[in-house]
Amino acid sequence: MSSALTSPFALPCGVVLPNRIAKAAMTERLSDRDQRPNRRHQTLYEHWSESGSGLLISGNVLVDKRYKEASGNVVIEDEQIVESLRAWVKAGTKAGNQFWAQVNHAGRQASIFSSFKPLAPSAVKLKKLGLFAKPKAMTEAEVEDAIQRYVQTALLCQKAGFTGVQIHAAHGYLMSQFLSPRTNLRTDRYGGTIEGRARALLEIVRQCREKLGPDYPLSVKINSADFQRGGFEESDAMYVIKALEELKVDLLEISGGTYENIIFLTKRYQKESTRQREAYFLDFAEKIRTQTTLPLMVTGGFRSLAFCEEVIASGKLDVIGFARPYLMDASFPQSMLDGTVERVPDAAFDFKPRMMADLAEAGYYDYQIHQLAKGKSLKPGYNPYIGLLRFTKNEMVKGWF
Repeated sequence: MSSALTSPFALPCGVVLPNRIAKAAMTERLSDRDQRPNRRHQTLYEHWSESGSGLLISGNVLVDKRYKEASGNVVIEDEQIVESLRAWVKAGTKAGNQFWAQVNHAGRQASIFSSFKPLAPSAVKLKKLGLFAKPKAMTEAEVEDAIQRYVQTALLCQKAGFTGVQIHAAHGYLMSQFLSPRTNLRTDRYGGTIEGRARALLEIVRQCREKLGPDYPLSVKINSADFQRGGFEESDAMYVIKALEELKVDLLEISGGTYENIIFLTKRYQKESTRQREAYFLDFAEKIRTQTTLPLMVTGGFRSLAFCEEVIASGKLDVIGFARPYLMDASFPQSMLDGTVERVPDAAFDFKPRMMADLAEAGYYDYQIHQLAKGKSLKPGYNPYIGLLRFTKNEMVKGWF
């Protein structure tokens, strides 16, 4: 079927996406204790490569094994991992699609299963069910070390064959922590005004663009806002976006929220108008569309073929990111493109302890990922209570024992 969604899109660097559909990053939690990709990664991404998507973005690829977002993260610190990465990339590009690595550092969102002494811009603790230790405020030397780790990991990803990289500066991870005045209380050159708070991210992007070359896709994912009083706001985001445009970023992905306010996982903070028209962050994308030439991608809430076609055809976005639909329909997005389904459903379950609902959701979707990674069928009726227990047990076993 020929449509706006199936039309190719040329990035500023010259690389062409086969279509406008991207699988956004979802943490796989599939690595063993060696933190390397394995056969399960290959099975999962070969399946997704053959799904009809033009772009796949990996789950969190961490730059420092001491501070992981999840115990099953892939960590890329040196060349010893390159061969195992190549097998993953080969599987993930089987159908001729783009496959980019999402490069990240958890910062204070490294759970106690990963570290009891996480690093962060400032010593501001993440208060969530006692799962996160109070972080240590980074010295300038540690900030500069982290910057170089991002760049080194990006270069290793390029060497391994990933067709692009994305720097993760959203969802409350380290670069997002630097951007937010709630978590960045520094008074040195990496804090204060948005110019200082954005310095680490922009230096990473500047060096990546310089060393990866002008023809290699470079993406950044940022929050439109973190939805917390006194936090990262739209005016801050606009400053960062204009700076990223000058640094010749190829694709800007818009998202929002942090672990303390997980709007990217739940619907509880959405306006009624947003619920009705699907996409969570499209309002902000429309605001910046007239102020930047950066290609735009929004992830979150897209479910119907008709709405996706409308958004691309109108020029509001260049690429649409999907995540959970891949875990609700194993044939997505081809099932949508060929007209088999007009709308992808959300999981229908109710988890009563609200303070743990997001962890139960994470456990539910984590199980679906593991099913696909084993070459098995999805199980939409999976019990989220069991998912929570399984999720917690796996983090403890991989992280502590």
